[in-house]
Amino acid sequence: MQAAKLLLLAMLALGYLPASAQEPTPAPAEPGTHAIDLPPIPPDALPKVPVTDDERAAITITAYDLDVHIIPADSREVVRATLTLRNTTTAPLTRIPLQISGSMRFERVAAVGPSGLRPVDFTQSPIGTDADHTGFAQEAVLAEPLAPNATLTISVFYAGELRQSAARLELLGTPTDRAAQTDWDGIFPTSDQASTALRGFGNVLWYPVAQPTAALGDGNKLLALIERQRAADAAVSMRLRLTVEYAGDPPDSAIFNGNLQPLARTPDTDDTTIEETHGVATAAWPAAPIGFRIPSLFLTAQHAAATPDQALNIITANSDAIPPYAAAARLLTPLLSAWLGEKSNPLLLLDHKGEPFADHAFLAAQLAADALPADIAPSLAGPLAQAWLPSHHVWISEGFAQFFRLLYTERTKGRAAALADLNDSRSEIAFVEPDLSQPNTAGQPLISATSATYFRLKAAFVWWQLRDLAGESVLQQALTAYRKLSPAAEADPHAFEKTLGAITHTDFAWFFSDWVYRDRGLPDLSIVQAIPRPLPARPGKDAGYIVAVDVRNDGDATADVPVTLSSGAHTLTQRLRIPPHANAATRILFEDVPEVVQVNDGSVPELQSTTHTLKITKP
Repeated sequence: MQAAKLLLLAMLALGYLPASAQEPTPAPAEPGTHAIDLPPIPPDALPKVPVTDDERAAITITAYDLDVHIIPADSREVVRATLTLRNTTTAPLTRIPLQISGSMRFERVAAVGPSGLRPVDFTQSPIGTDADHTGFAQEAVLAEPLAPNATLTISVFYAGELRQSAARLELLGTPTDRAAQTDWDGIFPTSDQASTALRGFGNVLWYPVAQPTAALGDGNKLLALIERQRAADAAVSMRLRLTVEYAGDPPDSAIFNGNLQPLARTPDTDDTTIEETHGVATAAWPAAPIGFRIPSLFLTAQHAAATPDQALNIITANSDAIPPYAAAARLLTPLLSAWLGEKSNPLLLLDHKGEPFADHAFLAAQLAADALPADIAPSLAGPLAQAWLPSHHVWISEGFAQFFRLLYTERTKGRAAALADLNDSRSEIAFVEPDLSQPNTAGQPLISATSATYFRLKAAFVWWQLRDLAGESVLQQALTAYRKLSPAAEADPHAFEKTLGAITHTDFAWFFSDWVYRDRGLPDLSIVQAIPRPLPARPGKDAGYIVAVDVRNDGDATADVPVTLSSGAHTLTQRLRIPPHANAATRILFEDVPEVVQVNDGSVPELQSTTHTLKITKP
């Protein structure tokens, strides 16, 4: 009953209930729990005309102010959200749709104005969408007009259960255990992992959204919606005030959008045993841009433990898992220091079952105490690189993280292994690149990319090419200098090109134009011919050949590739730049009988093969 009183007081304080509400909440079946009844929706409360996806897509939420109350014992969330809505279309709206998780209910909506709150009529009903793990969402349709480009601030109160659900995957025939490994979100009564683990849009709608419906079986629609939402939310402001009603062991801390905060705990009893203790724990995060992410919220009972070198902050109930992960980070630190300079922010590592979830300098993944550091290091390489190199630009933070993982592979397994790993993604990139010969086609420039195929996979190729073009030590100097830029200077989309140019005194405008600022697709190379001409012996030199190599580029992007001549005993490599839809030739002096010429070694992605060889016929 004590927990029920706490919740009622919290709802009164936050404005969830009118001050005149005097009726006590019915006593729950078990002490320390609280139930929020969700009665069936009467038929006359449903929208008379179905909402269209065009109406859902017309609304953009430009600011969130969230008061979130979590009751783990009941797997419940009670929220008052103040939202700023904008009609981003050129047509007026006669109503406004909003969605939350299918296991929750809207209770009250009010417009916020100079004179206070004005109640807004609304209907609500479940709609099918795999943007939530239940396979459907609860949609409120507000009877409120909104003119083109106009904004409206509303206060929304909603509540309900957020239990783990893999319903959407099981309906597709995914085995139950595999589905649970993927859809692990929920609020849990007790857990040795995270008592609350909520990833947002695309996993569980724990905060309101306005989005078209999408099904996992409907091609790439859901993934495309998630990618667009991440990009759209990058500058959206979100504020969170969190209250956790606990019984027994209090929670230690919360992680919101990758940002760890300790919880201030206030027990409300003098009970001497932990099992009988009740109380509330609170934390707050000020308004800040969401960044290129899907908002997430985690609660944990364990305290974060920093590794001796401060590379990791690890949250786990299994202290035996800390040493191997600390050792894995030490394997990576020398390479990170060589490329980025001094040590930066630690990576926050949360021990959590299920498929890993990464958010910039935060990683939730299952830790294994018996794992070898050498086996752990590859999975930590990318997250650690992101912790060291935060950036306004996703192609830099995500792309360099992918590139750094390849660097570690190169250092431990060799260049051939790293190039093979890099080229595993070539076909995926080629598949999504546009055919610029067709009208009204466009891809995604890296500087504004929303798809991971571009900002992670294609960007890794871009970093690899920059190393080949500028040189490894020079690129390391540029990255070290780039990290020292002020936030305002780093926000410039051209900041890294300028930094690199200042160090190398070389103009890389052609490369950034074709590969970063615009999407010109991929090159498409072929060897036209390789003609050797014998040279007479010279003083101090054996007889050799000069080989003229002619290469064609039928693609739309400039390619700067290695051209390698080889014989049984010698190899020699020069670089050749081939403009789009053009030929380029080079002449290579080779002090042996040339046998094979190879153009590109897999370091530059192409529409088709990324290595081209031709056997040379002697004249």
